[in-house]
Amino acid sequence: MKRPAFAQCEVLEISRGSSKDEIRQAYRKAALANHPDKVAEDQRPAAEIKFKAVQEAYEILYDEEKREIYDTHGMAAFNGSGEPGMAGGPDLDDLLAQMFGGMGGMGGMGGMPGMGGMGGMGGMPGMNGGPRGKPGKSPDAHENYEITLTDMYKGKTVKFAGVKNVICSLCDGKGGKEKAKAKKCSTCDGIGFKETLQSMGQFYTKSSQPCSVCNGQGSFFSPKDKCKKCKGKKTVEEKKMLEIYIPPGSKEGDKVVLEGEADQIPGQKPGDIVFTLVQEEHKVFERSGADLRADITVTLAESLTGFSRVVLTHLDGRGIEINHPAGQVLVPGQVLKVKGEGMPIRRTDARGDLYLVVNVEFPNPQKEPWNLSPAVVEQLREILPKSTAEPIEAESVDTVEFESLGNAEEFGANDNEEGWQDEDDEEEAQCVPQ
Repeated sequence: MKRPAFAQCEVLEISRGSSKDEIRQAYRKAALANHPDKVAEDQRPAAEIKFKAVQEAYEILYDEEKREIYDTHGMAAFNGSGEPGMAGGPDLDDLLAQMFGGMGGMGGMGGMPGMGGMGGMGGMPGMNGGPRGKPGKSPDAHENYEITLTDMYKGKTVKFAGVKNVICSLCDGKGGKEKAKAKKCSTCDGIGFKETLQSMGQFYTKSSQPCSVCNGQGSFFSPKDKCKKCKGKKTVEEKKMLEIYIPPGSKEGDKVVLEGEADQIPGQKPGDIVFTLVQEEHKVFERSGADLRADITVTLAESLTGFSRVVLTHLDGRGIEINHPAGQVLVPGQVLKVKGEGMPIRRTDARGDLYLVVNVEFPNPQKEPWNLSPAVVEQLREILPKSTAEPIEAESVDTVEFESLGNAEEFGANDNEEGWQDEDDEEEAQCVPQ
């Protein structure tokens, strides 16, 4: 049955059959007359109410789609801002039944394969996938846990004190005294949530929000009837020692779950606490999957003649010794692969590999003099490979002097900041006729 739009028309002082131009002109006139900034200060509260009503009336009457909804269902189909959405709650199922052909407000979609019938979502709140009234599961608590690469390598057990909400033992989660009865919330009609309509193109979908009056409970106790321990909240805070185990080989992004240790909610199964591992940066090792990478530094003599020594300390404190044979030259950037010295691979006895990137340290005359006698130089020339570089051809050759300890930070210091200008390009001074 159609409901006339007389009330909104009266706000704008127009007839029901007014055109869009007439609605727009009436809105401008009414908005100007009732604008809070245009009246005396003592009249502003009333003007603000009237101004808001004028805006709402214009939003509904000017839009044909909203006008049709208003004519059919009245202001119950709007949320007070000119947009479709519940103010009180009636007629939503009836509206959706008309729009979708008698589907009972989405609850009639029980035959959709794999979806649990949509109607099994308990009227949307909680989204626990069970029918209305069936105990669900309280929300999981998610936390990030920063951990060192060393602890990921060796594994770690962490004990900590946690604070969570548990069901009140005095009222057993009822929220009130033993013989007290909770009052039904009139705002949400005892449902615990309020439904709204949201526009999606030419269709409208129904969604729900927890009732702010009863905090989504559907009922509440008067102050004198509330439980003395939980003050009507049904739960109280409790400290508890918790423990998590991080196995060797864990990696960033892994999740450690404490089942049933999240906040308790009456009538629901407790959710889990889920810790997501976040790896801290290590100053020596870099990780990729189960493999590790690290830089090692060897002297020029070691790169040419071999060596046998500990090159680094592993994550478990062991020294990693390399025996590099003489006669096999190491070059800068060369990679030594040590099998089985990477990260543990979970649920197996295997380990990844360790990749050692070689940095060759040459003698630095800036730190200490390093002068070779002519005889030693000749011996080196005989021992080291001969140069294979092809001669560079040039039209002329200059033998230049150089500084062997130049400072790279001085590069660019010879730039002329003011720029160069040919004197001939300067304009001559002109005499101004008198």
